[in-house]
Amino acid sequence: MLMSATAALWFLPFVVPVCFYVAWSDMRAMRIPNESVLILTAIFVVIGIFLFPLPEYGWRLLQLVIVLLVGMILNASGLVGAGDAKFAAAAAPFVAIGDLHLLGALFAANLLAAWVTHRIAKHSPIRRMVPDWTSWDQGWDFPMGLALGGTLSLYLILACLYGA
Repeated sequence: MLMSATAALWFLPFVVPVCFYVAWSDMRAMRIPNESVLILTAIFVVIGIFLFPLPEYGWRLLQLVIVLLVGMILNASGLVGAGDAKFAAAAAPFVAIGDLHLLGALFAANLLAAWVTHRIAKHSPIRRMVPDWTSWDQGWDFPMGLALGGTLSLYLILACLYGA
């Protein structure tokens, strides 16, 4: 992994609670609150300036802009939700560009696991604990915040263990 283990350790305790909240909120109401996206961005802006050389810091912020623009196009074409696009953009600076192949594989596996877990929970006693969650009755629509937040959290955990 090209992500620094030190940087991942600094980000992890701040990012994981936001990712958990995003997953929970998306399952509960099928929306990712703007506040969580702004907090995630602020975490990178405030902590990242101390962790990365200025040129790399700037490139990572550019990743946010690029992913946001791509997400806006995907949202306008109906392929992803607006909250999902904004969360992906806010998460982009946390990922080392050289780890994109790993992130893609991690996201694919996590998306499958999240989808299966959500579907199993939907038809289990867990549903009685939170019967008012909107995601239970969305047909094939899926709360992507569960997979997106999980992917960013797992990426940072792996970077802590195996990072540069």
